[in-house]
Amino acid sequence: MKKDLALNLALAASVVLAFISSVSVGSNRIPLLDVYHLFTGSGTDIVRLVLLEIRLPRSILAGFVGATLGLVGAVMQGLLRNPLAEPGLIGVSASAALGSVLVFYSGMAGLVPMALPLGGIAGALVAAIVIHILARNDNSMLTLILAGIALNSLAGSLTALALSLAPSPYAALEVVFWLLGSLVDRGFNHVVLAVPLILAGWLFFVGTGRGLDALSIGEDTALSLGINVSRLRFQLIFGAALAVGSAVAVTGVVGFVGLMVPHVLRPMVENQPSRLLLPSALGGAVLLLVADLAARIASTGAEIRLGVVTAILGAPFFFILIFKSRRTMV
Repeated sequence: MKKDLALNLALAASVVLAFISSVSVGSNRIPLLDVYHLFTGSGTDIVRLVLLEIRLPRSILAGFVGATLGLVGAVMQGLLRNPLAEPGLIGVSASAALGSVLVFYSGMAGLVPMALPLGGIAGALVAAIVIHILARNDNSMLTLILAGIALNSLAGSLTALALSLAPSPYAALEVVFWLLGSLVDRGFNHVVLAVPLILAGWLFFVGTGRGLDALSIGEDTALSLGINVSRLRFQLIFGAALAVGSAVAVTGVVGFVGLMVPHVLRPMVENQPSRLLLPSALGGAVLLLVADLAARIASTGAEIRLGVVTAILGAPFFFILIFKSRRTMV
């Protein structure tokens, strides 16, 4: 459809603009001419260091993580047929963080490079399965919220237990800062670690649009249309766990992206789940790139954590959403 093409092109252009701004703007602004000189081979060593070793990997991760959170938010809302489903809100992100923390404290992270993202994936997978079982026959917002509160509380308590048993207060402080969500000091080693697994998670969503559209009408309708609902559930849950677990393993917990982006874009695609997936991915990338840029610009000393910025944006949005839902039910 022409409307969808125009929307996706506009969002893609916004991603490019946000990415260029993220690379160019920081505590020290780098003119675009210096960026041009860098790619023509005449740039200075300082510009090369700042752009290629500090800002570029950070911007790449912001784009991929934001796209993942936006995409998974749209997928989970379609799967659970609930507009409040979101990786952070229903405990998937917190459980992924717990898995990564347990791997970190077991010492496996230093021995096996893939252990950290695998721990995050395992935690996210457990949470996604639990949420799906709880919400399978009850799609009410209350059930989803209560299940998310329980999972977030459990994951948070176990994470706090791990922190309290930490052998070093410095290690505990490092993990606390990591849990707040951040892209500080992320390099290409983190890009190489996370991006392939994130892309692998995205692949599970390919071809699921028709099934999500059918599920939006009801599970019985989906079955009557020839949709293998069990396989579709597995595909979506495992893909979400793989993508979110990998993202959380390198950035920590970044909430509300998967809630805000699909809600803003859903009216533009006439509430059709299959048409919402790509716009949500692009919109999530834009939001996190802009949020990370804002965190850098607003910092006067220690940098504001990315998870704090998204929470400041997302919490009021969530309250407005609940208020509107209550008015609709009345």
